[in-house]
Amino acid sequence: MARAREGSESLNEMLDPHREEEREAAAMELSGRLAQKGVDVGSDEEPGQLADLLSAVEEFERAVEAAGGDTMVNMPDSTDPQSDRFVLPSRRADEPLSKYTTRITDATRALGTN
Repeated sequence: MARAREGSESLNEMLDPHREEEREAAAMELSGRLAQKGVDVGSDEEPGQLADLLSAVEEFERAVEAAGGDTMVNMPDSTDPQSDRFVLPSRRADEPLSKYTTRITDATRALGTN
């Protein structure tokens, strides 16, 4: 399966030689948008996973606002948040993006039940 994926990637790159540049640009844009929200990720991460993470973060922010929280007061680096449950969970040093995204989704669900 991995060999077939590698073959299709090579074919895609031959058909679209700018694909890697586009992926890098997308990753940089997504990383920048996440950084504005207090989420530290690298631009070398998979763009699809970055997009999933950004969606999860935005959903969390909507849940915070629906629960009466202020996303500006409850930033990850806030020293005096309204409530710890309104603060976006921090990514662990060795945590894959997919697991971090799942933790944010879980935190969003928890806001909806309280």
